[in-house]
Amino acid sequence: MTSFYYSLIFTALTMFATCACRGQETPVQEASKQESSNQEVSAGEPAKHARPANRLAGESSLYLLQHAHNPVDWYPWGEAAFEKAVRENKMVFLSVGYAACHWCHVMERESFVDPEIAALLNDRFVCIKVDREQRPDVDQIYMLAVQIVNRGNGGWPMSVFLTPQGKPFWAGTYFPARTGDRGQSTGFLSILGQIDQAWTMQQDAVQTQAEALTLMIKQNRSGIAEEELHTAEAALNQNLIDRVAASLDEQFDPIYGGFGFSDAEPNRPKFPEPSNLYFLMDRIDRESTSEAQRDTSLKMLTRTLDGMISGAMFDHIGGGFHRYSVDRRWQIPHFEKMLYDNGQLASVYAWAFEITKRQEYRDVAIAICDFVLRELKSDDATFYSSLDADSEGEEGKFYRWNKEEIETLEKSLKGFERFATIYQFHEKPNFEVEFFAPAPKHSLTEIAKQSEQTYENLWDAMQVVKSELLTIREKRERPLRDEKVLAAWNGLMIAGLADCGRLLDRSDYIGAATKAADFILAKLAADDGTLRRDYASDAKKLDGYLDDYAFFVSGLIALHRATGEAKWMKAAESLTEKQIELFWDETVGGFFFTTAEQSLLIVRMKNPTDGALPAGASVAAENLLYLKKHSDVFAEKDYLGKLAVTAAAVIKQNPAAAPRMAAVLADYVESD
Repeated sequence: MTSFYYSLIFTALTMFATCACRGQETPVQEASKQESSNQEVSAGEPAKHARPANRLAGESSLYLLQHAHNPVDWYPWGEAAFEKAVRENKMVFLSVGYAACHWCHVMERESFVDPEIAALLNDRFVCIKVDREQRPDVDQIYMLAVQIVNRGNGGWPMSVFLTPQGKPFWAGTYFPARTGDRGQSTGFLSILGQIDQAWTMQQDAVQTQAEALTLMIKQNRSGIAEEELHTAEAALNQNLIDRVAASLDEQFDPIYGGFGFSDAEPNRPKFPEPSNLYFLMDRIDRESTSEAQRDTSLKMLTRTLDGMISGAMFDHIGGGFHRYSVDRRWQIPHFEKMLYDNGQLASVYAWAFEITKRQEYRDVAIAICDFVLRELKSDDATFYSSLDADSEGEEGKFYRWNKEEIETLEKSLKGFERFATIYQFHEKPNFEVEFFAPAPKHSLTEIAKQSEQTYENLWDAMQVVKSELLTIREKRERPLRDEKVLAAWNGLMIAGLADCGRLLDRSDYIGAATKAADFILAKLAADDGTLRRDYASDAKKLDGYLDDYAFFVSGLIALHRATGEAKWMKAAESLTEKQIELFWDETVGGFFFTTAEQSLLIVRMKNPTDGALPAGASVAAENLLYLKKHSDVFAEKDYLGKLAVTAAAVIKQNPAAAPRMAAVLADYVESD
């Protein structure tokens, strides 16, 4: 990215939306503030009022259906919207989110049901609504625009203004409806007026900025410059792997565990980041790792795993993890639960149990699997995508407890007094001033040690109380469940169940993984060998992306490791061959995220970075490594070697960018 292009972006931002990002508090900073209560639709619920349906009413995505009765004239992503924009010479307003997103609900009830805002959107813009989970290709392109405009910051809901040709001009995330609604933040209504004025009065300048921003996206589509590939092969050595470990060590929070903490950003949210933990466990398991390196990796691993179960980010009553913590100490989460987090973390805690023999890690892995099988399993044995953060219009209401409930339980529930002490119900309320989210502050292993009792006795005693509390909680109005069945996320959960079955001696988990994999192969794998992405409302909608192939193959491989059955290897081989055919970059190597046939996209992206989800390329590399060792079909194929070079270029530039890929490179370096 050149300073010239940056100057274009930020000059235009100053001209057309001067106040939109200045002084705006993030959703995390706003999380404890009172929400507007004068809206018609409860957050997270499909509209039930008499307002007429818009074009989204025919979609299968729960997120789109949540907006199907907005007065905004929404279009789904497709040719019709852009044809209208070109025909009428209007800018496109693109709004991207997902069904379990708390702040997506907030922006809907503040702005998208507001008659004045809807009228302006309908008159001056063509409005497109996208479910990022159905269309990650659209999401990743325009999220890069958001991050460029906002100097690295992004999030959902994503709000992007495009030219009629789909090129981004300006971008942000959540905006309050009107200036003054939330501190000094510029309101969405004012921003719409500024953007419309820019398009009406200075259309050439808008087009110039859009071209510049699009060029920056294209230059960054793979995370590396092509010239980096020339020196990448020489950098593919043990020193590169050690640099990844050193980079994680620099980002590690030595007090509470996790990564990304800095004194300059004490309130930065913390995410589980399973890919970091995969790398650490791989490093611990390697014979070539020195004792000092192993000790350092083990310390980072256990402190992070203990930290994540010491606060309310782990659901101590019902099992499973919420999406992330809003604080450094893992104490208070945003309450949505995602299938992809829990699939990965089931594998992580099971593998950590194998490494450490810590019984609590085994119990957490089991609690994750049991939660998913209880609350996210469909009738056909596959797995739904998520549970909402909100219920009855309030974030976390399903999971929190108030003082009156606690006082009643103290009188009626045997053993609750001890539970209340451990989970801090006797302290000050820890959520939104007046509520309690169960958070023990330390792992139960540490609490048992401090109180001079066995972990097993303490766990068993807590489970008795938790079972009673779960029964009580189940009577509340439940958060909405997004019943999309995504091939990629099911692959991660199939892997989690198969890993737990193999490592924890749980044949029932292997059985559940088997049934889900059989259904995906029967319903989403086509006769031509291709894979569909989703199965929502019994409608197969979209061709698969790289993640769908790579993540689902990883589930098949996990089943092969657990059972030794040849059918899983055969299916993994077939889908990997089709993945290479559709996504492989013949010019410089590596995998594109989309096939060449995906339409309406301004760039064909690569995504080499591990985040909350691992990069498709990282998981594909794991799969290729396993297939090279165990499959006659792939024994002599060198796709892994070519992929390793492109990955080395990414990691050389940013050592912590792809730790799950780095674990594969560590094996590749040792065997070279």
